[in-house]
Amino acid sequence: MLDPKENVEKSTNKAEEITNKPAKTEAVTEPSEINQETKEPIVKVTEEEPVVQAEDENSEAIDEVEKSVAEKAENNEPKEEEEAVVDYSKFTLEELVTTLEKVISNHPVQKIKSQVEGIKSEFNTKFGTMLATKKKAFLEAGGNSIDFQFSSPIKTTYNSLLSKYKKERDAHYKALEQQLNENLEKRLNVIESLKSLIENANPDTMYKEFKELQDSWRAIGPVSKTRYNDTWKTYHHHVERFYDLLHMSNDFRDLDFKNNLEEKLKIIEKAEALAELTDIQQAFKELQVLHKTWKEDVGPVAREMREDIWKKFSAATKKIHDRRHDHYREMKTKYQDIIKEKLVVIEAIDAYNTSNNKTHKDWQKSIREIEALRQEYFKAGKLPYAKSEEVWQKFKAATKKFNSAKNLFYKQEKNEQQENLQKKLALIEVAESLKESTDWEMATNAVKKIQADWKKIGHVPRKFSDDIWKKFKNACNHYFDRYHDQKNTVSKEQQTVIDAKKAFLETLKDKKDLTKDNVLAIIEEWKNLGALPRSVRHLEGKFNKQVDNMLESLSLDKQEVSMLKFTNVVDNLAANNDVRKLDSELIFVRKKIDEIVREIQQLENNLGFFSNAKDDNPLVLNVKNKVQEFKNDLAIWKEKLSYLKNLDY
Repeated sequence: MLDPKENVEKSTNKAEEITNKPAKTEAVTEPSEINQETKEPIVKVTEEEPVVQAEDENSEAIDEVEKSVAEKAENNEPKEEEEAVVDYSKFTLEELVTTLEKVISNHPVQKIKSQVEGIKSEFNTKFGTMLATKKKAFLEAGGNSIDFQFSSPIKTTYNSLLSKYKKERDAHYKALEQQLNENLEKRLNVIESLKSLIENANPDTMYKEFKELQDSWRAIGPVSKTRYNDTWKTYHHHVERFYDLLHMSNDFRDLDFKNNLEEKLKIIEKAEALAELTDIQQAFKELQVLHKTWKEDVGPVAREMREDIWKKFSAATKKIHDRRHDHYREMKTKYQDIIKEKLVVIEAIDAYNTSNNKTHKDWQKSIREIEALRQEYFKAGKLPYAKSEEVWQKFKAATKKFNSAKNLFYKQEKNEQQENLQKKLALIEVAESLKESTDWEMATNAVKKIQADWKKIGHVPRKFSDDIWKKFKNACNHYFDRYHDQKNTVSKEQQTVIDAKKAFLETLKDKKDLTKDNVLAIIEEWKNLGALPRSVRHLEGKFNKQVDNMLESLSLDKQEVSMLKFTNVVDNLAANNDVRKLDSELIFVRKKIDEIVREIQQLENNLGFFSNAKDDNPLVLNVKNKVQEFKNDLAIWKEKLSYLKNLDY
């Protein structure tokens, strides 16, 4: 290929130095002897200086493609392939080391730089924090700073893996550099052989020898990108000398020129087709392949055709080049918009105020809000590694600020939970000591007090929560079972209450046309008749059923009826001091709330699948109606929970 733009540059080492001097119009020939077979003179050829081409209007596009071809020629694969940014901030030291080992073992060493750097940065930060904590504890214990020493098996393993990675990486690039240098030496040798062939032309063997040199050149592997174009230009210069300056006695040259012209016209046709591709990145990649084929695989054409076909090829190249640059300008604008959007999120995270967070509930709310901001950051779009790194570091710094405050709270919370655990264990000991007591008045008051104290104590570590609650509840229930059993013997006064309430139940059967006030008055009258002994508590159930029927007959909304039924039941339990059933009721209500919340979340998640559906879609309407029904039920159960919490029992 003759590039009108390209001046032949210096070749180094064994390559002959070529300078851009005015071209000679004729080759200098000296007849020496007659070839006896062809009867034509054998000609000795002096080296012609390369033609200095005028600057091409498409030179900028050609330069960019040639540079890309040279870079890819250095190695068939890129030296580094940047992976997507991974957030290692939540990894423990052990997880970081395990991940590093997998990355090094499972991937080519030249493709993991960004991953290794990410792991390295996070490990050093976390290990530095741990080291500072250990040293602080050492000094607080009375140690001297100069005596502080700390060794960690995980750090030893980490250092070993990092050393292994560096050695493998250095070895890879050393071997690659050596191979590139060997290939360069081979190419320079081919150039020297080609020059010798031209200077010592033998018409009988020169074409065969030339073809062998071409095959040798094509079989040589890649060279350094800094030497690729120089060596190729020098080689191509002498290839053209072979065709243009050597008088050939057969039709080999014309046949070659014809075949090469056909191949180059096909390449031009492909380049022109690439200019119409929608995917401009793919078009540019394939264009580089065409340029490499033009340079490496296809020889020159007849001198009178060279400039014309080159102009056609460079014009197609420029068209793709211009489209690619337009694409990059658009992407640059798009990336700037993404960066701005991400920086807004980062600013919001960085400015997030946690100073008013005093409880676990407060922090859970903040965690959800920060997570929502994190999702906004990722949804803003992806950036190339070169543009994302600075923004990513700012994002990490902002989230780290929040996480530090959160971790400090939970560290203090953990200490507080340990204190709470000790307090509750002490209450369990008291409950155990009282559960067999027969001093009913003293024990009853004492058990009620420790139950109240238990409620005032905050959370304990989750792994102990269920176990200690069961022990405490069983001890209290054991006492109250004994307490109520001894009260089951019915006295005369209690029998009077029983008879009165049975009679009252009979009167309710004939009640009609009741109002809300009537029902409330009936409930109050029932309470005033007195408390029933434990053995006949079934009468309470009959009364509650009667009240439910009366409330159902009233023209009241669902929520009000439900609450009236509920308050009637729990008020009776509270009046009878039935702590166990009240606790069970509290657990049941909380369970119902959790179930309804899960149902709402599931339905709202299902709505996401109908994001493109119209609002009047029957399926969408059905789901929305169900969500609203669950929300109405949730409001009722929350009101019940609030009522239970306000009871003094």
